[in-house]
Amino acid sequence: MRIGLITDNPGHPLLSATAGLLRAAGHGVELLDPGAPDAALAAPADAYLLKAHTPSGLELARRLERLGAPVVNSAAATTLCQDRTLMAEPAVRAGLPFAVTRTVGALGRWAAGVALDSPVVVKSRHNRREDLVARVEDTVHLGELAQRWPDEPVVVQDFAPNSGWDHKLWAIGDRVFAALRRSELSPEGRGPTLPLSLPDLPEGWADLTRRIGELYSLDVYGVDIIATADGSPLIVDVNAFPGIRDQPGAPEALADLALSRAKG
Repeated sequence: MRIGLITDNPGHPLLSATAGLLRAAGHGVELLDPGAPDAALAAPADAYLLKAHTPSGLELARRLERLGAPVVNSAAATTLCQDRTLMAEPAVRAGLPFAVTRTVGALGRWAAGVALDSPVVVKSRHNRREDLVARVEDTVHLGELAQRWPDEPVVVQDFAPNSGWDHKLWAIGDRVFAALRRSELSPEGRGPTLPLSLPDLPEGWADLTRRIGELYSLDVYGVDIIATADGSPLIVDVNAFPGIRDQPGAPEALADLALSRAKG
């Protein structure tokens, strides 16, 4: 089999380990930099892994899909997760516990006409590296943030009191991995990622993660969940093909998934 990796970071630990497993088993691995002018191949590989969320990466994935090549995740599913307004809609329609997400437009314009009486979380509408994610306590803090990001399109979520730790859940096919990470919104800032075994997850959270995959047509994805004050889950983000670093068994699961898709 020939597996293509669409990425501008072929040295990423998950991709590198997966490529090593595939090559050791006798399969071909081809690297496609979506920014390169000759990225699209004349003869498509048997399947592709899309670890690039840039416009050029998504366009390359669409071209390969039109040629009949399987792409994990699809360009459409990946695009959905890049827009936090669209991201919230499938989960809300399905009645899943997703944070209520309001689209307010450019931060500077919205901040000029609002008075906050309770904390909120302000996020860039478009999910990308180094985007804006901030807890805003009051109107003064909001004004300061707006001065730094005046033209940034944002969404707003009410802040839900929680422990300050994010449950990071990742899925590759049907297999779920988990970890704990101190939230970047906590006063102490983001801390290290701590291992978390599936039996230690609250009941039903692994199934909730798999349900997100079904709804969003994702095969490799991450779900950020916080435990609210009463212990119930609240989904705050969904990511297509996240890093899934330092998770034993993740490269093997990804290699198996790629081969399964290549075989049709």
